[in-house]
Amino acid sequence: MSTPPIRAVLTDIEGTTSSISFVKDVLFPYARARLAGFVTEHAADPAVAGALAEARTLAGQPELDQEGTIALLTGWIDEDRKAKPLKFLQGMIWEDGYRQGVLKGDIYPDAVAGLTRWKDSGLSLFVYSSGSVLAQKLIFGFTHSGDLTPLFSGYFDTAIGSKLEASSYTAIASEIGLAPEEILFLSDNTRELDAAREAGMKTIGLDRGEVVIPPDTTHAIVKTFDAIDAKTGTVR
Repeated sequence: MSTPPIRAVLTDIEGTTSSISFVKDVLFPYARARLAGFVTEHAADPAVAGALAEARTLAGQPELDQEGTIALLTGWIDEDRKAKPLKFLQGMIWEDGYRQGVLKGDIYPDAVAGLTRWKDSGLSLFVYSSGSVLAQKLIFGFTHSGDLTPLFSGYFDTAIGSKLEASSYTAIASEIGLAPEEILFLSDNTRELDAAREAGMKTIGLDRGEVVIPPDTTHAIVKTFDAIDAKTGTVR
């Protein structure tokens, strides 16, 4: 039986389309420095109040006051905890920064060119990141290359499941409406690639020089998007 052609590309962001250092050294510190002021200014906003209440519930500390909740969230930033209410608040803070022109999404030039080329060739493009959907749309919406969001047909975050679980990729394929075998997944994390391949997707890893790729990995690994033939899910 012949292998079905690739009809969609699902891409990670951090370490794949964008540098890890941009997220760790620019976005996270930006949100951390502004978290207390943002919460103080917007605490009466129902969405913000809901996120604060959700954070207290998640921590099992419903009695925390506003100052204590800010300290809790700041600690989660320092721990790089992937907590939904924190990601929501970070997204709102980043949105202010992007719209003010202070932040610009840092997308590798080869990723911009590759994604544009693949979209023009008829492939559908999707994002799957541990960052919130809002954060994903912002990083692609306010880049040095302009608004790249028209390239994408959809976005997925960990609300659909862990990036290390095959069931998440099965669910994404179902949402997209394609067989997993028709989807190419790109990531710098070989454990994510393992999960996607277990679900049936084609996989290619990106080595941007920021993480250690296990030498015994069985996934094809490339340095840039230029080396990827997305139509076949293979390396040029």
